[in-house]
Amino acid sequence: MSQPLFIAVNAREVLARHGLDTFEGLWGSRCNASSKRVLRRGGWNTVVRLELEDINGHLQTFYLKRQEDQLVRSRSHPFGEPVYAREFRFIQRFAHMGIPSLETAFFAQRRVGGRHQAILLTRALDEYRSLDVWFERWPDLDWQGRQDLIMAAAALVRALHNAGKMHNSLYPKQIFLKLDGDGAGARLIDLEETRKAWFGERDRMRDLSSLHRRSQVASNTQQLRFFLAYLGRSRLDDEARQLLVRILNRRLTD
Repeated sequence: MSQPLFIAVNAREVLARHGLDTFEGLWGSRCNASSKRVLRRGGWNTVVRLELEDINGHLQTFYLKRQEDQLVRSRSHPFGEPVYAREFRFIQRFAHMGIPSLETAFFAQRRVGGRHQAILLTRALDEYRSLDVWFERWPDLDWQGRQDLIMAAAALVRALHNAGKMHNSLYPKQIFLKLDGDGAGARLIDLEETRKAWFGERDRMRDLSSLHRRSQVASNTQQLRFFLAYLGRSRLDDEARQLLVRILNRRLTD
């Protein structure tokens, strides 16, 4: 049993040109031979980079994610749904909410012989680098570059939490950033575990604490600047100070 598929308007031509505008075409594409299966959740998944030449001779790059029998359960899907179906849904929701994340080019799912299969194709973020990669380059960045990255990351996390959502696995490798001439851009990836922040501040603290714990390359001053930007404050008042203490305490107990 197949579910209706999604194809982005700006990807339809290039996918059709290479015979990859159907579930069967992407599932059986030759590029899959180079991808390793990752076993998890009672099934498997593969991720491979896909480079396709469009009608103008330009390369369009994507990441092709396939999975079989990797299900996740939630209140809305108590019997489980493919992990990539959940990620696709959050990518589309975030687009409507104005939270920058991935851009879906193709999604579809089906059941074959009792097996749940799903495909999620997203555009590659080639102009971006993950925050942990930026941390590796931290000593080579000037003050303004570091400031722009910190402010962009803070604005992204604030937009996520203001929308009542939590990433639930928020580490530097899930925040993708790019520097341009007048600031920085930011996007979230890996939305498989994203959910509504049912527990309010406690859930937001979980995101912030996990990000803080793995951002020790940044100085204390830079981390404070991130925190103030996240709160939309210019200084550390009593409320902000109490919140920061809770984040630090959680880091010590996690």
